Amino acid sequence: MISLALPVLGTLLLLQDAGCTRPQPATLPPAPTSTVTTSTAAASSSAPAAAPVQVGAAQFDKYLPLLKGKRVGVVVNQTSTVGRALLPDTLLSRGVNITAIFGPEHGFRGEAADGATIKDGKDARTGKPVRSLYGATKKPTAEMLQDVDVLIFDIQDVGTRFYTYISTMHYVMEAAAEQGKAVIVLDRPNPNGWYVDGPVMEPQHKSFVGMHPIPVVHGLTVGELAKMINGEKWLAGGKQCQLTVVPVAGYTHSTRYQLPVRPSPNLPNPHAVSLYPTMCLFEGTDVSVGRGTDTPFEVIGAPTQPSTRPYSFTPRPNAGSTSPPQNGKLCYGQDLRQTGNDVGFTLKYLIDYYQQSTAKDKFFGKYFEELTGTRTVRDMIVAGKPEPEIRAAWEPKLSQYKQLRKKYLLYPDFK
Repeated sequence: MISLALPVLGTLLLLQDAGCTRPQPATLPPAPTSTVTTSTAAASSSAPAAAPVQVGAAQFDKYLPLLKGKRVGVVVNQTSTVGRALLPDTLLSRGVNITAIFGPEHGFRGEAADGATIKDGKDARTGKPVRSLYGATKKPTAEMLQDVDVLIFDIQDVGTRFYTYISTMHYVMEAAAEQGKAVIVLDRPNPNGWYVDGPVMEPQHKSFVGMHPIPVVHGLTVGELAKMINGEKWLAGGKQCQLTVVPVAGYTHSTRYQLPVRPSPNLPNPHAVSLYPTMCLFEGTDVSVGRGTDTPFEVIGAPTQPSTRPYSFTPRPNAGSTSPPQNGKLCYGQDLRQTGNDVGFTLKYLIDYYQQSTAKDKFFGKYFEELTGTRTVRDMIVAGKPEPEIRAAWEPKLSQYKQLRKKYLLYPDFK
């Protein structure tokens, strides 16, 4: 994911992961003092103001007592903020004994390029060891946890099965279950938590970008998903970890949550986050989603598309994508920046781009099934099936998932 400058926010400066023809600024707003939301329904002038959302990390009374006298490991990145400070700084200032910081994809500071190997190191500000969970080791080893009693997971998710932070959470929970460590998930809102959609992953397509039998858009917060993983015994050997979830206050699944910090370098604004569930499927094709441009996940195109398409761009290496797909090639496609933030999940672009491809035999790659979680989508698109018919094929398993999901909800559901 492309590494654009993160907001300069107090200690975010001190503590640090998915050029075009018409570049636009792509930044999230500065982090507010307290996290706020907007509602899907238009508020009437007489309606009371909605209570501000308070993330789990900000509710110290709910979890600080659990850390007293414990050696604490924190699984965090640049999104792990309380107000304007990163969680490790805040906990250290409150006397918590942090013995290790664990970094996921894109690293502890969230600046590493997509797919880049993250190395172990030391945080210059705190002097605490930083241990990588995205490189040779994705699951904490016994050695990595020998000085840890409790693991805190506090990372912003975007609500899709293939976003790797939830895979990191799975492995953290699994290692904790095997090694007798406690896990505390400090929950955060899901910006795509207002709906559930897409095919459910089939076991034969399990990978680091899809570890659970859940749909593309799972409609859960990380805390709810952690409860599902534990409750359904999806950890290796059917083990369960000692899990505590600190819920978000003032949140429902109808809440539209604007992220105060970009969740990863290639998701630079709320619109990209909204398009991500749909656009990410193109990562398993020859179509670029704008990595190596200023507008990742807001534009699509490929050299194998008709030159009559209304938009074109050329991916170039940058800090967030050192070798972007279709590097240096003129891509013909679309600019989707005006589609709005409530587009939901759709196959219409994928079907269109396959049908218009001048090299259909090279359109799909092996990675496509890891993203969709099923071979059915590819086969039906190749067969010329329309989206409603493809959706009907995944609907039975999706309906089963929706029933399962209800068991683990911590918040009022969307209607």
